[in-house]
Amino acid sequence: MTTEANRLVSLWDEAKAASMSEPEKLLYRSNLLGSDKRVTNYGGGNTSAKVFQTDPLSGDNAEVLWVKGSGGDVGSIKMDGFSTLYMDKLRALKSKYRGVEFEDEMVSYLPHCTFNLNPRAASIDTPLHAYVPKAHVDHMHPDAIIAIAASKDSKAMTQEIFGDDIGWLPWKKPGYELGLWLEKFCLENPDAKGVVLESHGLFTWDNDAKTCYELTLDIINKAIAYFDAKTANVPAFGGAIHESLAAVERRDISAKLMPAIRGFVSGQQPMVGNFVDSETVLEFVNAKDMPTLAALGTSCPDHFLRTKICPLVVDFDPAQNNIDAVLQGLEAQIASYREGYAAYYERCKRDDSPALRDPNAVVYLIPGVGMITFAKDRATARISGEFYVNAINVMRGAAAVSEYCGLPEQEAFDIEYWLLEEAKLQRMPKPKSLAGQIALVTGGAGGIGAATAERYLSEGACVMLADINEESLSATYDNLTKRYGVDVVRTIVMNVTDEDAVAAAYAYTSVEFGGLDILVSNAGIASSAPVEDTTLDLWNKNMDILSTGYFLVSREAFKIMRLQDMGGSIVFVASKNGLAASPNASAYCTAKASEIHLARCLALEGAEAGIRVNVVNPDAVLRGSKIWEGEWLDQRADTYSTDKEGLEEMYRNRSMLKRSVLPEDIAEAAYFFASDKSAKSTGNIINVDAGNVQAFTR
Repeated sequence: MTTEANRLVSLWDEAKAASMSEPEKLLYRSNLLGSDKRVTNYGGGNTSAKVFQTDPLSGDNAEVLWVKGSGGDVGSIKMDGFSTLYMDKLRALKSKYRGVEFEDEMVSYLPHCTFNLNPRAASIDTPLHAYVPKAHVDHMHPDAIIAIAASKDSKAMTQEIFGDDIGWLPWKKPGYELGLWLEKFCLENPDAKGVVLESHGLFTWDNDAKTCYELTLDIINKAIAYFDAKTANVPAFGGAIHESLAAVERRDISAKLMPAIRGFVSGQQPMVGNFVDSETVLEFVNAKDMPTLAALGTSCPDHFLRTKICPLVVDFDPAQNNIDAVLQGLEAQIASYREGYAAYYERCKRDDSPALRDPNAVVYLIPGVGMITFAKDRATARISGEFYVNAINVMRGAAAVSEYCGLPEQEAFDIEYWLLEEAKLQRMPKPKSLAGQIALVTGGAGGIGAATAERYLSEGACVMLADINEESLSATYDNLTKRYGVDVVRTIVMNVTDEDAVAAAYAYTSVEFGGLDILVSNAGIASSAPVEDTTLDLWNKNMDILSTGYFLVSREAFKIMRLQDMGGSIVFVASKNGLAASPNASAYCTAKASEIHLARCLALEGAEAGIRVNVVNPDAVLRGSKIWEGEWLDQRADTYSTDKEGLEEMYRNRSMLKRSVLPEDIAEAAYFFASDKSAKSTGNIINVDAGNVQAFTR
């Protein structure tokens, strides 16, 4: 029996479903199935329903296949995520089929079967659903089922666990031929409720939506119960030979490893990392059989399309904590992996294979520490890690009760370099200008910091927001994640004058995203007082935050950027007052002048490493600015003999262009200096002050 903790429970609400149409029940069923990673992984599997609907042209009652469209995810799919196709036309396709060597051409016929001009592209799995003679079909990738499908004794295990309810079919690449195999199986086994596909997954079917859903859960629960009983006293993966480091130490090791790895694997495009040290991952990376199992590769096509055929095992010994030696040998390890992957490509390539893709590993396993994944963006890196956890679960079950079998190398290659998969990759939109780049923004909760973060996020960057104000930081995080998602935004409470806090912030950024490309040094303070009233504490506070703080965050940025050897961009948000003197603000103006000269010095030091350092000088950015709250606003209003309401108008009229300067204006300049648009600029200053002759740089 399955335990209560790991048993799948039906979430079907009969009252909710009662008023639904059949397509709506399909959506409901799909979302329920996709809500649990034990049922299927992200983007994996698909669902369908055959529904009778009125033909919009003829008015006839047409049988229509509703099936998850290409590239969708059943957990998050909406109604527009389903393809709709005429069943009579799908059946007519059989007359066009010229045999297995030509099966890929059948995909080009699917648009001709479209019902109601639905623009959603049909997936390669459409025939698998069309030719099963039942109204409702689920195709899922549960770890427990794939553990059966990836076992040496897969067929016998399927019979042992499910009897005649669930059949078994040998490995066959998804496509038209497999659709015909499924149809043949159903016709020859009319009482069967589903089938296990070797090295692939599970199909289940019924003529009722709810029954189909609950059947899927029941079959998965039987598989889970089987493995619970068989593996209760079996050490996973041959037992542990390493002990996990403490959680803090694990993150410390990852913070050192990830920027180094990132530098070696970002040759084609900047990569973003993800770190996982869950119990499941640690059990695997610490195990005796881990290196052998990892080398066998993953089994399910959905897995290795996300993870590559196998991971790289980093030469780290947690007992020795040999991180320095690992870092020294990392370049050779990664080069060796690339050579092995290129050799795999050469062994398996066909005359029409696409060109060799990025040969670097996606998954990095570190004994005693966990798993790192790198991909073109944070979501893909995270999802790749989730897929490898699925693969770990599969290997645990299969190796415990039988012998785990990875997909044969040529079959794996034919999936990875499938021309249809290549066509899908070629259709993907062009990356945004900051895709894969990682930024840290100090003063990230203020108006300029938040606007800059949003500008970077809109161009595909990941952003770490650092600020001393925890409450404002939380509000800014909530605002940004609502629009850009939780994958790409992180926050840390940080005082830029605290050396240890600054180092910890960069370590956190490295673990969460993999490294650093952009620093926006924007932490601010402002004070106003005649020089004779300027206390030493006030003077030092300005210098600590606006000069020393900028030095500390820049120094740590340089360390990571040099380690990565990918260049980088540092942007100082200084002030017009760093160039133009202002009455009753000697401490502030002097500290801002220090910032500007520090940037020039760093531009000299960073040039040989491709690290560009530039300055944005705002003036009078009142809206959303934290420094324009409280005393500073009162003091500046008093200096210019106006009130709070009149101060912004005064600044606007004082400018040459007679325009107010907004946080978004500063963000645009900060974006320019972070992007390739300014690739040949360093040591420069952009004044965003609506024009002030005293601040002219020449």
